[in-house]
Amino acid sequence: MGEAPEVFYINGFSKFGHEIETQQNHVNDQNHDSSWYEEIIDDDLKWSFKLNSVLHKAISEYQDIALLDTKRFGKALVLDGKMQSAETDEFVYHECLIHPPLLCHPNPKTVFIMGGGEGSAAREALKHRSMDRVIMCDIDKEVVNFCRKYLIVNKEAFSHKKLDLVINDAKAELEKRKEKFDIIVGDLADPLEDGPCYQLYTKSFYEKILKPKLNDNGIFVTQAGPAGIFTHKEVFTSIYNTIKQVFKYVIAYTTHVPSFADTWGWVMASDQPLSICANEMDRRIEARIDGELLYLNGAWFHSSTTMNKTVYQSLQNETHVYTEESARFIPGHGMAFHL
Repeated sequence: MGEAPEVFYINGFSKFGHEIETQQNHVNDQNHDSSWYEEIIDDDLKWSFKLNSVLHKAISEYQDIALLDTKRFGKALVLDGKMQSAETDEFVYHECLIHPPLLCHPNPKTVFIMGGGEGSAAREALKHRSMDRVIMCDIDKEVVNFCRKYLIVNKEAFSHKKLDLVINDAKAELEKRKEKFDIIVGDLADPLEDGPCYQLYTKSFYEKILKPKLNDNGIFVTQAGPAGIFTHKEVFTSIYNTIKQVFKYVIAYTTHVPSFADTWGWVMASDQPLSICANEMDRRIEARIDGELLYLNGAWFHSSTTMNKTVYQSLQNETHVYTEESARFIPGHGMAFHL
């Protein structure tokens, strides 16, 4: 019988730094073919990736950071034990996050990205010819430096003359700025208990800080967590309902992201109508964007706003509103859990 496979636990429940240090020695030796990374999705569910190696790991003030070289998905960025993006399919998530609001806007020139430390959201926004300025504001300098060094796919985006990179809490940064923006993007980690950003999903934040920083025809979009048949009630429906309390027009849309092992959700909102037909979206893609999109087109976007019966009813029936005192969280813990 062969040796038992080496398993890596990188999640909010482990002493990440010490554990990976001792296990990393086994990744590059003759046993590397049996090394796996396990992500705890829930108490009774795990998602495993076969590894080539652990390329780098770090612990910042805010979160555990790892860059893994997986056999199936290429390089994968993991924060607090949760997959953030993988080399082979991150374009799915980032095209869905960035392009719908920019294409629905008549002439987007300024974008403020909350989070987005890996640079992929900025990369997609900078494809729009109308863009004058993209501000990427991430709280974690370690993550930004980590991604600038190891994720070479975004090297041009990080050095782009239209990108303004800011290391700060997005809430504090928006609060102090005088200018308004055409688009504000929430490229944030999922709301984790003890994580760094759950307060950026609350009604008070949207209402008092974010919305006043949008231009009159401005659009807000945020990633909204797992939206699968079994997971959509964790945070997706609540984020949608919370945003509905603040904006007149709100659209939820979803698609499957293979490396996330689930359907994922986004919510887009404005005080101006967001309706745009599939043909017009395709025309704007052709006229506005440099380079080819790999995933998004008009027909897909319209189909992505149609939910199955279960998810649709959950969205309509949701009553929970995010506040600092009554937040919902996905399974897992942030760095404060260790303190």
